[in-house]
Amino acid sequence: MSTYTEKVGNKLNDILEKTYDAEKGFKKAANNTDNVALKTYFENKAKQRYDFGHELKNEIASFGQDVDKGDSLTSKAHRTWMDIKAMFSSDDAEAMLEEAIRGEKATLDEYEDVLTETSLPSSTSAVLKSQKNAIEKGLSNIKTLEDLA
Repeated sequence: MSTYTEKVGNKLNDILEKTYDAEKGFKKAANNTDNVALKTYFENKAKQRYDFGHELKNEIASFGQDVDKGDSLTSKAHRTWMDIKAMFSSDDAEAMLEEAIRGEKATLDEYEDVLTETSLPSSTSAVLKSQKNAIEKGLSNIKTLEDLA
């Protein structure tokens, strides 16, 4: 347990906050599209992030760290940008999908940053690697949705 630093706890809480923000963003995107394939994709991503959040929460708590809850300013700006793009774009579905892809790529960078921590417990590393792999898989499969959008 001595390997679990406050710095790691803070980084995991940042990822947790952004995970819940992403869940809200994906729900909002699902509600803003009539494209059945995209709606299903966004709903599935929201559920995935809900599950990720609970995994992260349990991992943070298991090492005696406080679990933060909140809604970051960055994510609010991101969701607002998605709303604006959807409102003014002639192809709402494509704009939302592009913004979702951008957000997923940024999320992967954050996971990679935390995974480079030398003080990361093996259980935390396993949770983060699993979630990162799921996000990467989703990005690699997104090409079919881009063709539908």
